[in-house]
Amino acid sequence: MNRIDQRFAALKAQSRRALIPYITAGDPAPQYTVGFMHACVEAGADVLELGVPFSDPMADGPVIQKACERALKHGTRLADVLDMVASFRESDSTTPVVLMGYLNPIERMGYEAFVRRARDAGVDGVLMVDMPPEEATAIAPLFAEYGLQSIFLLAPTTSSSRAATICAHGEGYLYYVSLKGVTGAASLDVEAVARQLAPLREMTDLPLCVGFGIRDGETAAAVGQVADGVIVGSALVSRIAENAERPEAIPAALKAVLGDMRDALDR
Repeated sequence: MNRIDQRFAALKAQSRRALIPYITAGDPAPQYTVGFMHACVEAGADVLELGVPFSDPMADGPVIQKACERALKHGTRLADVLDMVASFRESDSTTPVVLMGYLNPIERMGYEAFVRRARDAGVDGVLMVDMPPEEATAIAPLFAEYGLQSIFLLAPTTSSSRAATICAHGEGYLYYVSLKGVTGAASLDVEAVARQLAPLREMTDLPLCVGFGIRDGETAAAVGQVADGVIVGSALVSRIAENAERPEAIPAALKAVLGDMRDALDR
């Protein structure tokens, strides 16, 4: 069983909600990322989403765009991100790791080379924003062969028929985008999210995890009442940016944000 499935099965047995932090690999410099990953786990993270820096992150707001720029300034490539995961695995063999980003770096590496190196590094899932199910036909069989799960996005604008297609092809968990817009948005209507998740429950048994707009313990707890997990990105990447000149302070800053969310979710 994939580590993602194992983790969500354990959470379900405990009636707990998943806390899924996102950070951009290589931000503010590559040598710090593995330490940040461990800090997130120590603060209560259940799954890690590790962003692959890309020059044109179209679904991301200014906070994550700038994080990608900082990482790319240091030359962080997909191969480097896989090396980071391998290093993380040297002392953490259980926390699921999902690579999140865009298809271009994978295409440049080559599908077969990517899936082989991702498996060997210890990657569990892949979420490429610009790889919907219809365009995953070439790589999906390779994912299956190498034990990588395809994580897909759903949004408030997703039609019922398209949601059914996405649910049929999704693995691990589904990432529900809580609002129209980009990452880092401040507005979140939990009642609307609840209404939108309800029909999805009829289509799939996959965990439904909500991202975009999760910024503190209060919003995490509110979303945790209606979802199986919460995904937090910009709130963490902002702390990294604020302390970019003092990277030694970043692990504590990440733990403060995630610790508040973990406590709120568990209450």
